[in-house]
Amino acid sequence: MRSGHLTRATGVVTLGDVASFLGRDSPPDAARPVRDVCDDSRAVRPGDLYLALPGRVHHGLDFERDAIERGAVAVVSDRVADRLPTVVVPHPRAVAGPLASWFHGRPSSALEVFGVTGTNGKTSTTHFLHAGLQGAGRTPGLVSGIAISSSDGTAERPIRTTPEATVLHRTLATFVHNGCDSAAVEVSSHAVAEHRVDALDFAVLAFTNLGRDHLDYHGTMENYFAVKASLFDPERTRSAVVGVDDAWGRRLAAECALPVTTVSTSDPAADVLATDIDCGDHRTAFRAHTPVGAVDLTLPVLGPHQVSNALVALAVLVSGGHDPDAAAHGISTVHGIPGRLEPVTAGQSFTALVDYMHNPSGQRSTLPYLRSITPGRLVLVIGATGGRDPGKRGDLGAVAGHWADTVIVTDESPGDDRADVLRDDVLAGARTTSARVLEVPDRRAAIDRAVAGLTEGDTVVVAGRGSDRWQQFGSRRTFFDDATELYESVVRAISAGRSAAR
Repeated sequence: MRSGHLTRATGVVTLGDVASFLGRDSPPDAARPVRDVCDDSRAVRPGDLYLALPGRVHHGLDFERDAIERGAVAVVSDRVADRLPTVVVPHPRAVAGPLASWFHGRPSSALEVFGVTGTNGKTSTTHFLHAGLQGAGRTPGLVSGIAISSSDGTAERPIRTTPEATVLHRTLATFVHNGCDSAAVEVSSHAVAEHRVDALDFAVLAFTNLGRDHLDYHGTMENYFAVKASLFDPERTRSAVVGVDDAWGRRLAAECALPVTTVSTSDPAADVLATDIDCGDHRTAFRAHTPVGAVDLTLPVLGPHQVSNALVALAVLVSGGHDPDAAAHGISTVHGIPGRLEPVTAGQSFTALVDYMHNPSGQRSTLPYLRSITPGRLVLVIGATGGRDPGKRGDLGAVAGHWADTVIVTDESPGDDRADVLRDDVLAGARTTSARVLEVPDRRAAIDRAVAGLTEGDTVVVAGRGSDRWQQFGSRRTFFDDATELYESVVRAISAGRSAAR
């Protein structure tokens, strides 16, 4: 159901209005007003309509009592609730987006919405895009895997890379209320498959790249690609920007039924091309050639992969009709993205970084650069997150060991998986290389071990979690911030060195 065909009822929305919109018979209490639509029983407020979704382990109706206690007045689900009036639909997830969009007055139609998808670089590209919109004189909102922020200065940490449909459309409605005229939105493959971005009108959708990840969910790379490619449809967006530095991007550009702007750091035939790339240890510079002229960008962020990300963001803005110079200036103001080669500085002589690289393709785009700027030892702290594609674990260790001098394998966030099995899989890959390989299960101890003895010219990278602040061990959730822990470890190492020198 395309959101362009929807109009929200004016005034107070009743349960009968909801049933009518969904094409279902009205339940008892049809005249009852509905304050909002919510799919999380823990977040329900008095007067809300509870959208009870089926899940892999639990069904939303398992938590009907919680929703009632918090004030839910009715339910939309695929079966009748025990106590609450219910609008029954065959597929609750499929109606979540259209229902939320309609309820909130189709907010994406009041904004110019730019979406970013791909395996690696989504978050950075979304932040570059947001900054580029600001540079172009727009008032954008931001929805990324690490931040949701509006023009009023409010910001929050998201639970998911892309929020559930009810949250996403409510967020866009808040953007409209706060005076935003545009939005940069990160779109995960899970969000597409689970209908979280349904009924959202995009002005431009961007594709960064595709590499092995999430095969625990999608099964095969072909399925993974198909989910991403399904976004690039005239029913969802007006145009596309596609990175063509990998075979999947080239395939998408060739098969896409939309106007496509291609982006590359190497192919002169691309519509937007980066040349004169200079990746130092403090900044990244390049020249971007676009259909409307060339511009120079100097980014105070690290790594050649950020050239691709910034270039995609610039291409999105140029394809949307924005001035390239103004957009480039805005992009160049991004001084750092949490957890993306984030420097940690405590007065030490060596380089300390936190990075999100959590799959082999992300490692391959980052580790050669780190090796090139490290005259001394490159020490890498890695692990594997539980509940993810087990087939990539060995490659994580092997790629790490190929580039690093020392690989320390530790716990990341095992979830319901056995932590020792996760470590063993990564260790097996790392031990096929000539790197020194250590196993230190406790992450804090692993960071301390990595930092110990480092001197000028060395680099240590704590990888895999980025800005995620929580570790999950079964049902136990533990606060752990890699950047904070790395900083404190460096401070301890400096203090120990001073004590030893006395």
